[in-house]
Amino acid sequence: MIFERGHFKTNKFVNLNESIRETRTFSKSKTEYKPTVFISHKHSDLEDLEEAKGILEMFQDLGAKVYIDSMDNKMPNETSGETALRIKEVIKYTKKFVLVATEKAIESYWCNWELGIGDTHKYIENIAIIPIKEKGERDSQYKGNEYLQIYPTIEYNRAFNNIHGHHFVEGYYVCKPKNKDGIRYITLLKEWLNQ
Repeated sequence: MIFERGHFKTNKFVNLNESIRETRTFSKSKTEYKPTVFISHKHSDLEDLEEAKGILEMFQDLGAKVYIDSMDNKMPNETSGETALRIKEVIKYTKKFVLVATEKAIESYWCNWELGIGDTHKYIENIAIIPIKEKGERDSQYKGNEYLQIYPTIEYNRAFNNIHGHHFVEGYYVCKPKNKDGIRYITLLKEWLNQ
């Protein structure tokens, strides 16, 4: 399932300043354990503030500490080698890497570079993508289909029972691509964050 743009928009009040403060103080020194997530995104996609807040909210509601580079006050004002070094440092430090895979992000050199860094420093079990298509597009029109064949995706599933009678609750899941036997393994997002 590929999310349509707007899926993560929220009506719930989010203290975005608190999220920004957490990003600005993102460091290894905190003793309180929270799973850490690097969110890779195309900066122009954050123009839709409600969508960005919804994604932040989803991870924070699950107890994660989220890093978004555009909210990091340690980033230089101009993109430079220092920018790349800071991003590499944070990707290495965070436990999980998530790409918000919009069409713009898939075409972005920076997002692909970040994904490459994540791929190098994380095992595939610690990487996921959130595929987002434009409203009205069919899943087959999504330009990142090759990503869906390689990386686990974050999807929303209604409650269901599988063919073995195992019950799955409604919620967000990390779904691995089908293996060579056609089997697809899924894990609740909250459980994945804490693995």
